This record gives sequence, structure tokens and C-alpha cells, in this order.
Amino acid sequence: MTPPCLIRAALPSDEPAWRQLWRGYCDFYDAGVPDEVTNRTWNRILDPDSAVMCVVAEIEGQVVGFANCVVHENTWETQPVCYLEDLFVTPAARGQGVGRALIEWLRNAMRAEGWARVYWVTKADNAEARRLYDQFTQADGFVRYVIRQK
Repeated sequence: MTPPCLIRAALPSDEPAWRQLWRGYCDFYDAGVPDEVTNRTWNRILDPDSAVMCVVAEIEGQVVGFANCVVHENTWETQPVCYLEDLFVTPAARGQGVGRALIEWLRNAMRAEGWARVYWVTKADNAEARRLYDQFTQADGFVRYVIRQK
């Protein structure tokens, strides 16, 4: 039997676990995120005035996953929307419903907070994640373009 998964807001004491998960997430996407960005992200997560938030998944007292989100205004609805920017679950905890629980928590928060929608992107070849995501909604067919400052 799978132990229950608790989803809750990240706490200051979660920093070491969050940083370990963050490294795993960045490694998965082969992203070299500078320490100053990581530090700023964590500080924004803890700042109640920031639009950035994080919920963590805990099993038997161990943080095994997170969802970093940005709640923001938009031009297509009158209510704010939630961008699920980063979702990561430790390899050992995958297949136990942790990713599903994180998304379900956000879906419930959407209803409770009055967000118009929750949305996210993933790589087209991220088949394992897409099997889960397709159970919530189908991909909308948009293609992402990115212009970076050089």
C-alpha cells in the first residue's frame, strides 16, 4: 500500500529538500541555472507579497516533490491565472501519485482562489510526464518561442 501524500505550502525548513529537488529538476532539463537565480527563486517562494509560490509533496515526513507556480493577471480573462512553471518528483517517488496530487492541489486551489485556469508546458518528448498530464487535459497545440537577452 502506498503511503499517503501530503501537499502543503513550502516552509523555510524545506529549503534543503527544495534545493535538492531543484537540482534534480534543472539536471533533468539540462538547465544551468545560476546560484543567484536559485537563491532569488527560493526567496520569492517565501515572500508572501511575491506572485511566486511553491507547494511540496511529502510522504512519511520526506519532501519528494514540488510545484513552483506563478499566479498572475492576464489579458484573456478577468481572473488571475496560475502558471505551473516547474513540477518535479524524485525518481524514487514516481508512480505513486505524487505528480497527480500536486496537480490536483492546484486544481482545487484554482477553484478556491478563483483563478481562471492553471496551465503549463513541457518538452514534447517528455512522454512519462505527458501520460499524466493527458489525464487532466489535452495539449493545446501551441508552440513556444523564446527570445533571450544576449
